Amino acid sequence: MGRIGAGRGAKDAEFLELVSGHTGRLYRSACLLTGGDTHQAEDLVQEALGRMYVLWRRKAWTGGRHRIDNPGAYAHTVMVRVFLAQKRRRSSDERPTDQLPESAGREQDGALRLTLLDALGRLSVQDRAVLVLRYWEDRSVEESAEVLRLSSGAVRTRTSRALARLRGQLGDSLAELAAR
Repeated sequence: MGRIGAGRGAKDAEFLELVSGHTGRLYRSACLLTGGDTHQAEDLVQEALGRMYVLWRRKAWTGGRHRIDNPGAYAHTVMVRVFLAQKRRRSSDERPTDQLPESAGREQDGALRLTLLDALGRLSVQDRAVLVLRYWEDRSVEESAEVLRLSSGAVRTRTSRALARLRGQLGDSLAELAAR
């Protein structure tokens, strides 16, 4: 194997390390973004990692002015942008439903999780994305604004309104929510 082949092997090994370290977090975030649709979440993670791999192979990735310092965070950014782009161009063969498939969950909080996923699923795509970024991934307003390509003020406003909509769907008390 020549110098070029050895360089590719090292890059591929670095990419596999990134994938193994961040796929779980990406998948959990994708599940929240898709409203609990695990198949769509898997597709979303695969698409994001595919796009990351294309970037990874480029020479500009490892140096130069376009260097990405935190590939894990960038992978989340790519995934959220892919999700938003897919929702903008939803194909005509998709049929939204208000029923979740039967799935085994934890006995303690299964109903609570399903209720939360259902409520997240009823939010708009942008509202869901901002809540996942801000509260699930614990990103700052500025980081969320960069990912969503919005201003910081727009992220604050959207977050406030999304939380109000979520509270309107779920009620104010935890006991009321758990009873559903």
